Amino acid sequence: MSKYDLIIRNGIVVTDESVEKLDIAVLDGVVVELKPEITGIAIEEIDADGKYILPGGYDCHVHFNEPGRTNWESLLTGTSSLAAGGMTSFTDMPLNSTPVTTNGENFDLKLEAAKRNSLVDYSFWGGLTPNNLENLEELAERGVVGFKAFTCFSGLEEFEGADDWTLYKGMEIAAKLGLPVSVHAENRDITNKLTDKFIKEGKTTPRDFLNSRPEISEIEAVQRVILFAEETKCKLHIAHISTARGVQLVVEARKKGIDVTCETVSQYLTFTEDDLEGLGAIGKCCPPLRAKDTKEKLWEHVIVGNVDIVCSDHSPAPFELKKDSNFFKVWGGISGCQSTMNVMLTEGYHNRGLSLIDVSKLISLNPAERFGIKNKGTIKIGYDADMALVDLNESFVLKNKDLFYMYKVSPLVGLNFKGKIARTILRGKTIFQDGKIVSEPIGKFLRP
Repeated sequence: MSKYDLIIRNGIVVTDESVEKLDIAVLDGVVVELKPEITGIAIEEIDADGKYILPGGYDCHVHFNEPGRTNWESLLTGTSSLAAGGMTSFTDMPLNSTPVTTNGENFDLKLEAAKRNSLVDYSFWGGLTPNNLENLEELAERGVVGFKAFTCFSGLEEFEGADDWTLYKGMEIAAKLGLPVSVHAENRDITNKLTDKFIKEGKTTPRDFLNSRPEISEIEAVQRVILFAEETKCKLHIAHISTARGVQLVVEARKKGIDVTCETVSQYLTFTEDDLEGLGAIGKCCPPLRAKDTKEKLWEHVIVGNVDIVCSDHSPAPFELKKDSNFFKVWGGISGCQSTMNVMLTEGYHNRGLSLIDVSKLISLNPAERFGIKNKGTIKIGYDADMALVDLNESFVLKNKDLFYMYKVSPLVGLNFKGKIARTILRGKTIFQDGKIVSEPIGKFLRP
């Protein structure tokens, strides 16, 4: 009789091809059997009767800020939040840690911090700025999934936005290295000039901030960076796209054979610009929340498969950076990485009929495949045993006390979700169960 480390019985398993009742056997952290009834024995058995088993989520866009700004969010608090939300892997952005991840030495500091403190598996973006084109190769050698650039001000002086020449040359280098470039796409001139104008006129309300970053600022930047990608043959990924017209540009580019993908984030699928005045500082992000019509058109793109990935762009900050009568001075970033799966199950599956297979692809398989992370993103023999056990029809209201963030605030607090994460399993080991973290940090480095 076969012996395993873990058998999960009686669950309804969501793979990239089906939703069916299956048993799962795990050995050495990997799925080794997947069939209706497994007859072997195991050191541990879990009865998942009545629960759906989804692949552990992979959040490819978070800012956990360690080392250097660990008081904003630590790897331990950030990855605990991921685990509580059914997520088992992430890719950390090159900012807002100090130093920023723009060379090999700084990468090494971040890697050592993650080895000590990450509860879930991890990978990293390298930075692409006017000051580090000569460092891209050493970052690639260390195992970054790609390079992140801004076409506007990043929010940090030490991470300079990329001018057109820098972005073009950086894409040339990235293409030779075989790695994608992820771009925060907003037009620098439009956003800067409007920001300056409103501040000079004393217009510093949340609505003025929204008006300083109109949809055209994203649409123009998306169009421009797609052209650069076409010319350089670089793999392009548009970060946190907020407009339906931006997604349409990606769709049209793919038809021309350009290798471009896009992600959107849960706040654009949940809130509208009309919510910002009520939310205040906890709802500020860049690009900003958009009109209700844009949100619904963005959902239409998600449902038909034009958006590749849904992630969080989790970007926390201390309370003091969220308090200013001038809304332009308030730190722009939303805490949401604990709730991405909840948003997609509630707003996507329950409210809009998005299939569970598509939900799991958007938050698990697609990012793993796009960024070259092997054996992640689906429940399949030979893949890591990363899973979220979900009470699919259980409703709950998210409360501040439920959050594992360092600062227990989020615009998602107070919302009613349907689909509660009961247990999160990383490589066969339970790391979150019934509202509690039940593991020491066991995350491993994921090299593309």
